[in-house]
Amino acid sequence: MPITDSTVAPDTPTGAAPAPGAAPDAAPAAARMTRRAQLILLLLCGAQFIIALDFSILNVALPVLGRDLGMDQADLQWAVTAFALPSGGFLLLSGRIADLFGRRRLFLIGLGLFTAASVLAALAWSPAVFLAGRALQGLGAAVIVPTGMSLLTTTFAEGPQRARALGISGTVLSMGFTIGMVLGGVLTDALGWRSTMGLLSVAGVAVLVGAPLLLTESRHPGRPRIDVPGAVTVTGGLLSLIYALSTAAEQSFGRPDVLVTLLAGVGLLAAFVVVESRAAQPLVSLPMLRRRTVAWGNLAGLTTFAMMSTVVFLLTLYLQEVLRLSPLHTGLVFGVQGVVSAFAGLVAPKVIGRFGAHRTLLTGLLTQAGFTAALLGLGTGSGLWLALTGVALGSLGHLWAIISYGVTATSGVPDAEQGLATGLVTSSQQVGITLGIPLLSAVASAHIAGLRADGIGFAQATLGGIKLALGLDAALLAVVALLVAAGLRTVRSMRPARRG
Repeated sequence: MPITDSTVAPDTPTGAAPAPGAAPDAAPAAARMTRRAQLILLLLCGAQFIIALDFSILNVALPVLGRDLGMDQADLQWAVTAFALPSGGFLLLSGRIADLFGRRRLFLIGLGLFTAASVLAALAWSPAVFLAGRALQGLGAAVIVPTGMSLLTTTFAEGPQRARALGISGTVLSMGFTIGMVLGGVLTDALGWRSTMGLLSVAGVAVLVGAPLLLTESRHPGRPRIDVPGAVTVTGGLLSLIYALSTAAEQSFGRPDVLVTLLAGVGLLAAFVVVESRAAQPLVSLPMLRRRTVAWGNLAGLTTFAMMSTVVFLLTLYLQEVLRLSPLHTGLVFGVQGVVSAFAGLVAPKVIGRFGAHRTLLTGLLTQAGFTAALLGLGTGSGLWLALTGVALGSLGHLWAIISYGVTATSGVPDAEQGLATGLVTSSQQVGITLGIPLLSAVASAHIAGLRADGIGFAQATLGGIKLALGLDAALLAVVALLVAAGLRTVRSMRPARRG
């Protein structure tokens, strides 16, 4: 049977806020973080920042990396796919194992694996060694992300303190993605592509040193059991789906391996739902997914991550291929997005406290959709300022959506199932980042090829494909925002009670 609060001893680490329901005079103290809690938050955000960096720091370095290691242009996608496959495929399983065997223990194992893999990738002497390092980095990330998030949500009590912690974490995650693009250009130009992997290994060591000193363990007190059929079907399904979409973005959906893995992925995920409905201790609690806050919150999270990562990718293509900006200057454009993201993350908890998580989530999705739609005004001769303004202000809505969906999807979930809940939250993040770009870039690529076949010039055809994908991006955001609004309309918005 699903694990409940009654089967698990309290596992709130030292420095955590009082549990909901504490005496009223404890409320002011609960709103403040202790020094230890602040250090724990810094440590966990540091780990999230490293993973976010790894998603983007290699983007502008890929051509140089390919020449150095002798990788063909068509094979460079595997520098991204080798990381994305395990990082997206093993998230849910890692979150559940952490619940049963200890979140701190798994967090340290993931950090150690990620750091060692970064060293291997930095020293790689052949494409096979480099791709092995990237795959091991992805496996380490699949452990770090859900364990780090569950440690955060069990350290900070539901309410203002957790909203603030999630706000900071969401800001760091988004900034890591954009800062990675800037650092990738700077480091590659100055020191070569290997320095990007070297930076990740040094940062991993720093977090690994501090983690044992600050984090306390939490585990299930009974005999742990793993839902093996659920683990096999969900991991196999996600791996197949990510492979199919990543490969289709570079090749086509007509390739036999793409079609086979796409159908296998859909079939395995359907089987996963059936398996979980019959499992005694499921990997994903279907009753939890029937919580509207969990289901609709995660749909919103997956969509906002998928669509914003796609905007960043498409604008990178626009700035470099249409406006002919250098990789370094392209990275600096996204640096402005990072600054706006930092501001949005700082004010998001106050916005949630004032208007509630549900309203903030809806506002964030619609803001992101509106400024993505504004990018349809981009042109071949000009558009730098529109691109910069659109992605920056769209990121403001994106950050509000990230933080409020994290609050929405983890509220009301007992500590014993926080690993399950945060595994879903982080799966939404990583799967969204992984699937958004292949889906819409495949649409853009097909449209570009069609326009080129009709005799349209390269710049105009590229812009046409980018605009089609941006239009779909904005439309999907708007549709999901309306669905989320309808799904959560009867759920009380989570707004901290006012003190008298």
